[in-house]
Order: sequence, then C-alpha cells, then structure tokens
Amino acid sequence: MEHEEVRIQRHSLEDFCRKIFQQLGVSEENAATASEVLVAADAWGIPSHGTGRLWRYVNGLKSGQMLPDAPFEILRETPASLVINANGAMGAPVSVRAMNMIIDKAKTNGSAFGCVRGSNHFGIAGYYAKMALNANMIGIAMTNTAALGVPTFGRQVMFGTNPLAFAAPADKEVAFLLDMSTTVVTRGKVEVYERLDKELPDGWAVDKTGRPAKDARSMLDDMQNRVGGGLLPLGGMGKAFGGHKGFGLAVMVDILTGVLSGASFGQGVFDTEESSARVSHFFGAIDISRFRDPDDFRRDMDDMLREIRRSPPAEGEEQVYFAGLPEMEKERENNRIGVPLLKKTYEGICAIGKEQGIQCPEPISIS
Repeated sequence: MEHEEVRIQRHSLEDFCRKIFQQLGVSEENAATASEVLVAADAWGIPSHGTGRLWRYVNGLKSGQMLPDAPFEILRETPASLVINANGAMGAPVSVRAMNMIIDKAKTNGSAFGCVRGSNHFGIAGYYAKMALNANMIGIAMTNTAALGVPTFGRQVMFGTNPLAFAAPADKEVAFLLDMSTTVVTRGKVEVYERLDKELPDGWAVDKTGRPAKDARSMLDDMQNRVGGGLLPLGGMGKAFGGHKGFGLAVMVDILTGVLSGASFGQGVFDTEESSARVSHFFGAIDISRFRDPDDFRRDMDDMLREIRRSPPAEGEEQVYFAGLPEMEKERENNRIGVPLLKKTYEGICAIGKEQGIQCPEPISIS
C-alpha cells in the first residue's frame, strides 16, 4: 500500500504549497516561485526533489534556517558577473532573480556568470539552466550541498551531491537538458527508498566501514551525524568505473559555488536535524548569437538530438533517450493526468496542511 501513488492537479499542488509558505511568512510572489520550482520536480519525474521535501522547507522556515523574504544583497557586480548574498532566504526565489539578472547581462555582454551565497535548497538545478533557453542562450546552474559524498578511496563525507545542470535549445526536438548530481544518487533518492522501505542497491553508498550500505534509514542517520559512510561519487567505488571523475566534478562544483563566492564548502556545509544546510549556487548564460546564428544552432541541435533519439536501442529497451527528453515527456503527461505522488508523500504533505490549517488538495481519478 505504501508504494501506491495518487495524482494531484499541478496547479492545485502548487497552490497548496504556496499557501503553506505564505502561512509561514513568505510573500505571495516568493511563495509562488518556490512552489512552482518544488512541484516542477514532481512533474518532471524527479520525486527526490519534489513535495516530498516540503517538510524540510517547513522546518527550515520554523527554525530560522530559511528566512522568509530576507533581502538579498549584491556584494560584487560587473557587466558580466554577479555575487549575491541571499542572507538566508529561500533558495528558489533568489535563484530565479539571480538567473534572470545573469540572462540580462548576457544579452548585453555575450555571456555572464554569477554566484549566490548564504542561500538554501533551490530544488532542481535544471529549472534554472532551462530559463536561458527562451533567450537563445545556453544555461548553466550548479549548487553545493551538505557534505554527503565520500571521496574516492575514502569513507567519510567530504563534499555534497553537488548537482550541475546544462541546457541548450533545439528547434523541433525537445531541448537538451542535463541535470545530474556528482554522486551516484542524491540524498533525496535515499529518502525515497526510506519512504518505500526498500534496500539500497549496491554501488550507491558505503557505510561507516566503507562497505556497501543497504539500510536507507541507517545511511541517512550516519550521514547526518557524520560517523562515517556516505554516497559514492558518480562512477562508484574506486577508479575502475571512473569514480575519481565524479569526485573531481563534485570538487569543481564546490569551487565554483562555495570557494568562488567566499562561502562555505566541503565539510563546512552541513545539515541540521531541522532543515537543510545554507548553501551556495553558480549560474551562467551564454548568448548563442555571439557564436553563430541561433536558428542555425537550433537546427543543428535538432539533427544531433534526432540522431541520438533514433539510434538503435539495446536489446530489451524501447528507445535511446538524450538528457531532458524523459523529463519533458513526463511533464507533458503529468500536466494532463495529474502529478504523481507516493501515497506516503501525500499523507505527509496533508499532515503539514492540517498543522498549518491549509486544506490538502484532493487526488484526481484517472479515466
């Protein structure tokens, strides 16, 4: 029964989350932005970063780790760069504003990059990279996170899941949208397995002895308390399958988000029992027209992506997918028939709603 799903109309789910945030002191505009980003993860088929994390946002706002509508401060600014101190604000609203500022700078200067420090969980990195597409730009977004990953040949957490996203527009094809953690999986995926009471697959994480971790609840507790064990870098254990490459990418993200902005990095970023850590982000936008005609670029992207999509699949598989295609296909379907939530997730957000005096959205039936 715990594995059952319910479906909620997307706008109803966004409206529910918005009301929760407003009840906790967030302005209507910022609450709407945070809700849109949070629900987008569920709509894209990424439940690890969706409304299953609403309780972390609620706890963060209650504990003061996230400050409703904290004014952000521009620390440094040039025509092509930006450093913002979010001063503990919610991650999504300040990130949307920062990315819009970066896009505007890139329109004038060809490219622009910026950092946000003193922020909080911003949801899916791909949301911000995708913002650049309508401006005929390539978009980049990264964030560091609480230290949850173990380095190659290590067994103590030293860096975050440190996701990065890259988006490039196409014409007729769905845009290329890479959104990936630099660990094998995110903590959110381990949380999903904990909610489902499932064993962790081999190759995801190691326990305090450095051996494969199986129990999701124990793994989450050990990472929280830093007693040893953590998520493996992309590529897995050791160097045989490129684990050192994922480790290197994680450190690169920490450099661009934490070190470059003058904020915490590595083990200096840590969660509390109440909420997620204060983190830093990095955003970039590149104006395609400074390199070539954007329409020609989009047509060539179509040719490349179509070639990938039509390449022969492995035996037993239906199709080859490029990054972004599965998410956008799921979004179209979920916009039509409702956003899927695990029943346990739905019950969790309804409990939050009851506590805050907000009516939980009703599941919809699929005809």
